[in-house]
Parts: sequence; C-alpha cells; structure tokens
Amino acid sequence: MGQLRSFDASHTAVAFPLGGVGTGNVSLGNRGNLRDWEIFNQPAKGLDLPNTFFAIRTQVKDQPPVARVLEGPLQPPHALSHGYHPASNAGLARCSQVSFQGEYPFAWVNLTDPNLPVSIQLEAFTPLIPLNPEDSGIPCAILTYHVTNTSDQPVNLTLVGSLMNPAGGVRLDRFGNVGPARQGTTFNQFRTDDGMRGLFFGAEGIDADALDYGNLSLITDHEQVTVKPAWLRGAWWDFLQDFWDDFVEDGQLDDLHYEGPAANGKPDTGSLGLVDTLPPGETCPYRFILTWYFPNRRNTWMATNNDNFISDRQSTPDGQNERIIRNHYATRFGDSWAVADYVQQSYDRLETGTRDFHRALFGSTLPPHVLDAVSANIVPVRSNTCFWLEDGRFYGWEGCFDDAGCCAGTCTHVWSYAYTVAYLFPSLEREMRRIEFEVETEPDGFMNFRNFRSMAEDFVWTFADQKPEAAVDGQMGSILRAWREWQLSGDRDWLASIWPGITRAIDYAGIHWDTDHDGVLDGKQHNTYDIEFYGPNPLSSIYYLAALRAVEQMARVMGNDELAGRCHALFEKASARLDERLWNGEYFEQQIDDIDAHKYQHGKGCLSDQLLGQLHADLLHLGDTLPRDHVNRAIKSVYDHNFRETFSDHMNCQRTYVLNDESGLLMCTWPLGGRPRLPFVYSDEVWTGVEYHVAAHLIAEGWVEEGLRVVRAVRDRHDGIRRNPWNEVECGHHYARSMSSWMLLLALSGFQGDVAQKTLTFDPVLAASTEPDRFATFWSNGVAWGIYSQTRAADGTWTPQLEVLGGDLGDIQLAAP
Repeated sequence: MGQLRSFDASHTAVAFPLGGVGTGNVSLGNRGNLRDWEIFNQPAKGLDLPNTFFAIRTQVKDQPPVARVLEGPLQPPHALSHGYHPASNAGLARCSQVSFQGEYPFAWVNLTDPNLPVSIQLEAFTPLIPLNPEDSGIPCAILTYHVTNTSDQPVNLTLVGSLMNPAGGVRLDRFGNVGPARQGTTFNQFRTDDGMRGLFFGAEGIDADALDYGNLSLITDHEQVTVKPAWLRGAWWDFLQDFWDDFVEDGQLDDLHYEGPAANGKPDTGSLGLVDTLPPGETCPYRFILTWYFPNRRNTWMATNNDNFISDRQSTPDGQNERIIRNHYATRFGDSWAVADYVQQSYDRLETGTRDFHRALFGSTLPPHVLDAVSANIVPVRSNTCFWLEDGRFYGWEGCFDDAGCCAGTCTHVWSYAYTVAYLFPSLEREMRRIEFEVETEPDGFMNFRNFRSMAEDFVWTFADQKPEAAVDGQMGSILRAWREWQLSGDRDWLASIWPGITRAIDYAGIHWDTDHDGVLDGKQHNTYDIEFYGPNPLSSIYYLAALRAVEQMARVMGNDELAGRCHALFEKASARLDERLWNGEYFEQQIDDIDAHKYQHGKGCLSDQLLGQLHADLLHLGDTLPRDHVNRAIKSVYDHNFRETFSDHMNCQRTYVLNDESGLLMCTWPLGGRPRLPFVYSDEVWTGVEYHVAAHLIAEGWVEEGLRVVRAVRDRHDGIRRNPWNEVECGHHYARSMSSWMLLLALSGFQGDVAQKTLTFDPVLAASTEPDRFATFWSNGVAWGIYSQTRAADGTWTPQLEVLGGDLGDIQLAAP
C-alpha cells in the first residue's frame, strides 16, 4: 500500500467496485460505506441498500461504551426534500477522520475518532489471479477490519455488520420506506458450518428461473459471534432504534426469535457481530465475507431486468434462444452459502494469488500515474459492462447506463482498443474471437460488429431502419486480435477453428472497401465514430495494412503459403501507395475531393486515431506498415496539435468529457485548415481510450515525456472529486475502450510474448523507470505471469531476472529483444 493517491471524506466520487468477472459489483465508497449495489445482473448506480452498514462498539473498563458507524462523516450537500431517511442511518455517529487508498484489486480505508480507544483499517478486495478467470470470477467481497488498541487498557469490542435482505427484488416507496419483496417472501437464517458462521439471506415462494431469484450470505471465521437474524418489526423507525440501543447496551445482540417472515411481507435486516477483547497496543483482523448469488439473466441484448420479467425457459433446439440463462458462476455454486464456503476454504490460496498480482503490478518501477491507469481499468471486465454465461459465452457492452447496459454486442470497433482482458484472462478473449469469426462472420466475410447472431437476434442500427454496414476498424481489429490470441496461446487447433472466418473477413475488405484493388481502402467505411468515412483515410487503411500483415503470418502458420504471398504482395504495394497519397509532411490525412460532399469527414484534420493500426502492429510484432520516420513525425504531430493544457476556451457542441482548466487530447483538429462544415460527430470530444493508445504510441516512438503527460492528464481528471478514479466514462460507465491503458504497460516494458515461438522478450523504456538503477514490471504471456526486472551494476551492465508467480512457462525462454 502507498504507491498511489490518498482520498478523504471530500472525495465523494470515489466508488471502488468489489466483485468478480461476470458477477456484478458492490462498491466501496470513500467514507468506507458500501454503495451502488450492482449485483442483480444490471447496473444500479446510486442504489444503496437500506439499513446496510458496519459499526463498532468499544468499552474500556469502568468507562461508558463508545459506538461508531465504521464510515467517515457524511458530506454536503444535505438538501434532501425530506431529510435523510432513518434507513440510511445518517443520524448515527460516524468516525471523525477517514482516508481512502486504492490499488486495484485492493482498497484500504483508515478510520479514527478521538472518542474511540481504537483505530481501524478496513482492507477490501475480491480475488483476482491472472490467467485464472474462475477464481477471479467469484461473487464476493472480502472485508477485513484491522483494529488496533491505541489505549493502555484492554478494550472489549463488538464489530457488527448489518444487511437488509434484497432477495426477491428491492422495492422502495417515494419516501424511501422499504416495501415487500417484488417476488416471494424473504427469510434470514443464522448458520454455522465447517469453521464459518454467519447469516443467509434468502427468499421462498419464488421460481428458481425468476430474474429476482437469489440470495446473499454474510459470514465470518471469527469464533465468538453475536447475532440478530431479524431486526424489530415495529412501526415507524423502531427497527433502527431497537437495534442501536441493543448494540450499544452491552455489545451482545438479542435474537428476537421471529417465526417465519413478517406479516406485511417486508424484508428483514439481520446483523452479525464479532466479539473480542483486544489487549493494549495489539492489532487484530476481523474478517467478513460477503457473497451473493443471483444466477438468472436475460439471454438477450434487447432488454433489462427493470420490468421484472419472469419466463419459462423457452428454448430453440440449439439452446441459444432461451429467454432466461444463468451466469457462469451458477455452474460452480448452488447458492451464496456455497460461495462463502469456497472462499473460506480456499482463502489462503486466493489471498496469496491476489497479493502476488498486486505485488507484481504495484512493485514495478513504472510511473505512478501509469500504474493508476493500468490498474483502474481492469475494472470494466469485472463490472456490469461484461457478463459471462453458463454455456461459456463471454460478452461485453460498450459501457453502462446508470441502470442498464449501453451499446450492445461486444462492439468490435470499441473492443479492438482493449488489451487488458487478453493479458489477464486470455481464455475469455479467445471466446470473443470465436463468436466473432465462427458465429458473426457471414459467408461473404461480412462481420456483424455487434454480436447478435449468437443470441439469435437481428440487429437493426438505431439511427436507421436497416442493417448496418460492417465496421472496417472493428473487422480489421478482430483480425489483429486473432493474431494476438494466437501469440498468447500457441493453440493451433484454436486458430484453425476460426481460420475460415478470418480469411473471409480479410477478403471482404478487399472486395467491398478497396474498390480499385490497390490495397488502399477507398469505399464507404463505417467506423467507431458511428459514421462512414469516404475515400482513403489513415484509420481504415493503416488498420488494413496491419491486418494484411497478421493474415500473412497466420496463413504461414496454417500452411497456406499462397494466401500469405498474396497478402505480402498486396501489403507492399498498398503501403507505398498509402504513404504517397495520405502523407502531408506532418501526419496522414484523409484524401477526399469535396470535404462537404458527405457529412462527418475529417479531410485535412489531424486524427488522433490515425496510427492505431500501426500501434497494434508494433505491440504484436508485425513490423512497420509505413515509413518509420513518417510514423514518428505523425504521432508527435497528434500530440502537438491535439493535446490541450486547458479547455477553458475550447468550443465544443458535442458531448463534453473535459472542461474548464482540465487537460486532454482532442479526437481531431485542423491545424492546416479545411475543417468541414459538419466534421465527424465526435471530433471535438476527448476519449480516455484514445488518449491511452496515443500515449503508448508516443512512448514507443521515443516521445516519452509527451506520452506520460497525456496519461497524467487523464488520471488528474479522475481525482475522486470531479470523477471516480475507478470509472472512466465514454458512452457509459466502465467503458470498454479504456482498457487500451494496458498498452502503456506493453510500451514501457517493451514486452513481446510469443508462446508458439517459445520466446519472451523485454526492451524497457529505462528513462521512465522511477528507480535509476532498476527496472521492474508485471508481465503475462498467456500461459504464465510474474515479475521481470533488471538491475544495473556499478560498471553499467544490466542483469535481467524473470520471476514466475503463476502458470507454467515450460520451455519458453527469455530472449534478447
């Protein structure tokens, strides 16, 4: 702990998601509060569970007890129409001082109060182990309160967690009062089992296929516990008054021994307390494990759970049109108690693997704001942006609305920017390629850039009542990522399974986008800006050049020398032709005779995305697509023309992501004039996913300070006050494109991993290291992961060292770059 920034009670934008791959999240707020309960198979920003909090009661001999909610103070504004509802427990005393630090996947909250004889540090995490999506996909949050006795006397303490039962669906009226569950009747049950004890929050009378079906558990391994399975079922706010008085009185909770659910159907709140006596000066950890199990979701992109849909399992013969399908984690666990048992029994291994990952990443010598960007943008794959189904399919939205996914179909022209999943969970990335090439690529090579066929649905573009064009950047990006997945797996059988789709996809580009067959794409080209470019342009054509290189290499692997030769010859011709037509002396521009003949072009504009295809080629060891001196000059021109130190005088009629005195990289500018009357629709915006890949490319081309300046600008905007450091927004929360941040790690480490060739190479940017005589970085090559370091001796020689923390390198060798 300690690499990154610290936040206090004023940093109210902080929300640190806890949860695994495909499980949903609950987030830890800056005050130590649990917020944004998004565990019900859809986003739920702003959803707080009533009566849900942790608290501590302390007592030193012969002194009155002192109790506090284990959170920092609530922050203004407090201008609610009816004040804070009692179920928010806002009127209970909290700790006066709080600080928050996060190094994903760990977060720490420090709490102190002058009236407490103890200090408290909460450590929270969900297991994350590279190359192990199963143990990184557990629906749980582990909350360990480290309590230190700061007095000179023994302290009697009770640390209690309270949770309202949300099984069957949460309902609140306009006043904030809790209503009956949407379905079934809830029950809270105290259980003990094999070294753990805790509360199970379930519901009965609800169909096992219902969307609201599910349960939670709150357990501990602490031996001495006190339990109140259900709070008082009284009138008004009797429930909170009775609980707090009971808790403060002696630190022992009274079981009210209710038989059956409440007559009014309202869910109960239950409390689990850990009881101990702590000697002077000692610290003791008190661990809670929160687990959840809400297995059912819609097997469709076309709706959310908001209308409380219940359905029979309506299946087509191939099973792909079931209206309800289960999450992958439901194939491993029968309920939340089983999840808790697994975490408890496997705790040492899960914790060790997660701490090893944290040590490998945050023990590196990469600049702190790079580590901040790389680690924070692991979150999208473990947010509601992504979901993992019982049959193995893995999908992603582009991002999330507050209460629903946004922009369906694992959109290829967005996800082609993302590198994080490929290096942390390559099996999931390969599943996405399988869907794209085996299911979504049609016989003529047209690839649906949104995955709909795999859910037996037709896709109609929202802006027009017709099927959309294929996306040139998405389709070429998928080809490049197929090459990446081959390098990271060396699995020829897997490559063979998608190879027919790859060949059709590259042929489609030559037929439909290259109208004169010279290798320079000049047709109508749909792209990530949700519009069509016309004529030769750098985004499409450089992507195509890189894809030709990738297909050439894959064709040689597959023994198709004829195709490899054709791709090579076309590449050589197209590269020279493209450079001749699009290079203007500073950067690559779009060639179009009449800039206003079609809306939404960029023409002479300096496009930040112009060299994305080349960056893919660099990171995937495919070589140069264009003259290196032109590439170097062009990426520097992107920085010189498009980076702004302040946006106080920037005029933007599009969506606004950066403003006032903030810094950032614009999507496009027109330093040579020629701005269209209506330029492409996102040209005046700032996207973090584009900023990161431009920064990585600047670093790779030797413009290290410029690249790091761009990264610092992004992370400075996500300061916990203006924006959440663990949520980068574009078209939705936890936007997939932000996972381009992993390119920074690759660029700074100079990492190249090729499992098939059995090589592992590093060529680090030593000038960026935070230690002058040492470089260290996390690495993952698809079959193993660990730490690479090199140290400089007094005579100036560098000695490399490779530490494997997980997986098996086999006979893969560390090679010279």
